[in-house]
Amino acid sequence: MRFQSMAGAVVLGVLPLLFIFPDPAWAGGVSGDCSWNGIPLYGNVKVVNSFPDIKVRIVSSFPDLKVKEVDSFPDSCGKWRFVDSFPDFKVKFVDSFPDIEIKYVDSFPGLP
Repeated sequence: MRFQSMAGAVVLGVLPLLFIFPDPAWAGGVSGDCSWNGIPLYGNVKVVNSFPDIKVRIVSSFPDLKVKEVDSFPDSCGKWRFVDSFPDFKVKFVDSFPDIEIKYVDSFPGLP
């Protein structure tokens, strides 16, 4: 009896959070407009060791985003050009607790 009431309290405590945080970025994914937390996931990218905009883990299956490294025109979802100055956003590559997971591809970048 006591367990059932605690389970109900947990459900009632978590349920309102779904209405407060409906954004998939809060849940750890890429939103349908190819952004994470308001940051478009294409453009000029700088790799940093501290103060990143996004923490990224490279995976081989089930990515949040498929990324193609390009030399010019990183103007659509998943196209990244790595730069040393004037980035659109900064990333840090991590092994655990990423904000998003990516997979490098040679063709068809974007949402899986």
